[in-house]
Amino acid sequence: MTDMTNDDRVLIFDTTLRDGEQSPGATMTHNEKLEIAGMLDAMGVDIIEAGFPIASEGDFAAVSEIAKNAENAVICGLARAKAMDIDRCWEAVQHARRPRIHTFIGTSPLHRAIPDLTMDEMADVIHHTVTHARNLCDNVQWSPMDATRTEWDYLCRVIEIAIKAGATTINIPDTVGYTAPRESADLIRRLIETVPGADGVVFATHCHNDLGMATANSLAAVDAGARQIECTINGLGERAGNTALEEVVMALKVRHDIMPYRTGIDTTKIMNISRRVAAVSGFPVQYNKAIVGKNAFAHESGIHQDGMLKNAETFEIMRPEDVGLSETSLVMGKHSGRAALRAKLEDLGYELGDNQLKDVFVRFKELADRKKEVYDDDLLTLMRDAAADSGHDRIQVKFLRVICGTEAPQSADLTLTIDGVDHQVTATGDGPVDATFNAVKALFPHGGRLQLYQVHAVTEGTDAQATVSVRMEEDGKIATGQSSDTDTVVASAKAYVNALNRLLVRREKSKPGEDIKTVSYRDAN
Repeated sequence: MTDMTNDDRVLIFDTTLRDGEQSPGATMTHNEKLEIAGMLDAMGVDIIEAGFPIASEGDFAAVSEIAKNAENAVICGLARAKAMDIDRCWEAVQHARRPRIHTFIGTSPLHRAIPDLTMDEMADVIHHTVTHARNLCDNVQWSPMDATRTEWDYLCRVIEIAIKAGATTINIPDTVGYTAPRESADLIRRLIETVPGADGVVFATHCHNDLGMATANSLAAVDAGARQIECTINGLGERAGNTALEEVVMALKVRHDIMPYRTGIDTTKIMNISRRVAAVSGFPVQYNKAIVGKNAFAHESGIHQDGMLKNAETFEIMRPEDVGLSETSLVMGKHSGRAALRAKLEDLGYELGDNQLKDVFVRFKELADRKKEVYDDDLLTLMRDAAADSGHDRIQVKFLRVICGTEAPQSADLTLTIDGVDHQVTATGDGPVDATFNAVKALFPHGGRLQLYQVHAVTEGTDAQATVSVRMEEDGKIATGQSSDTDTVVASAKAYVNALNRLLVRREKSKPGEDIKTVSYRDAN
C-alpha cells in the first residue's frame, strides 16, 4: 500500500467515444455520440475523450458539439504528434468550459520504426509538439504509446521532455495489453520517483485487456500513485477491449478498505449507460460480464439461492441498486397504461419525456399484443430498438412476408423504404433468412460480406422475442447491427438493414485524401 499523504481522488477518463469506437464495427452516429457524452457527463466522468478530430469531418463535428454542450467534464480530443493534428484538435475542443488536448507518439522500438525516427529526432518532435499544444491550451495530456515496451531510460527521458514542455498529465499506455499488475505498479512508482518534475503532474494509466488483466493493471497503477484511469463503458475497445469503467469504479467502492481511493462517479447510473452503449455500438454485453452482465446478480445454485433468501450479503458483495438495478412487483401486459410503463422504465433507469414515452408506448402495445407478459428484458430490448430506430436511416424495412416449406428454395417478399421511396422485390434462398437477405441485396446492391449472424432469445417461452446480431464487412470497414422481434426472420431483416445503414455511415465518415497513419512526422511539423 502506498503512502496516503497524496490526494486519494482518482480521475475517471472515459474514452468510449474514441478508443471504444475503434472496435471493429462499433461506429456510432453523431447523435448517438452526443447522447453518450451527455450521459457520461451526468454520471460524473471527469474527462471525456470525445474523439480524434483530424480523423474525419464527422469526428471533428462530434467533438466540437460535445465540447459546446458539456456541463461539467473536461472535454478532450486526441492528436498525433503533429502540428496540424494539434491545431485541428484545439479547433474542436476550444469551446468547452474545460478543454484538453491529448497528444501522443509511439516510443517503443517497434513504434519508433513506423515514422522512421531516431531517438533524438523523436525527442525533438515531442518537445515541439507538446510545446505547441501548451501554447494553445493550458490542459495538455501526453502519452508515450506502447510505454510498457519502451526502454526504461528512454521512457524517462521523453516523459521529462514532455513535462518541461508543459504537459500537465502524463498517461502511460499499455497499448497492447502486455503488462501485468506488479509490473504496472512498479513502472508507475519508479517513474514518479525518478523523472524530474513528476511530482507536479498527474500520472494516468491506460490498459488494454489482451491478457484479461486491464482492470487489475489499472488498479495496481493507482495503488502505485497514478491518479487517472483511462477506461470505457463495458470495456469496449480494440481487440479484447479497454479497462472497463464499471469494474474499476465498483472495485474502488466495494474494496475501499484496501484501496482507499474515491471517484466522482454516480454508480447508480452505470446500468443505464452500459445498456445504451451496448445498443448504439452493436456490441452486446456478455451474460457473465462483471458488474453489468445479465447474470451478475443472478443465482441458480440451490445453496446460493438459500443463502440469498436468508441474507443477500451471503453471495453478493454489492447491492444491485448500487449500479442502477432495482426490482419491482409491476407485471406489464397489454392492459398496462402509460403511467405503469413510465414507472417501470424509471425503475430500469430510463427517464423519458412525454414525446419519447408516447413513441415507446406505441411500441410497447404492439409488443404486448403478441406476448402475454412483457418482462424487464423485453422492455430493455424495446428501448434499445426504439433508440436505434432514429427515423433517419437511409434504408428501412417496411414489409416482409416469407413463404416456407419443406423443400427449398424459400421465398421472401420484401419492401424497403430507401431514401424515402418504397421498393419491392421477391427473392429466393436456402431458407427464409437467406431469402430475406438476398431480397435486401436485390433492392440495395452492395459489396458488404456477412461475417456473423447470431440469434438468441430475450426471454423464455414460445412467444419470446429473438435478438439477432449481424456483422458485415466492406472494403475493410466493419459494421454491426442488432434488432429484436417475436418473429426471428423480421428481426433478422431489421438487423441486416441496421448493419447496412451503419456501413453507409462509415463510408461517409471516411476522409478522402491522406491516410492519417502514413503522413511523415518530419513533413507534418
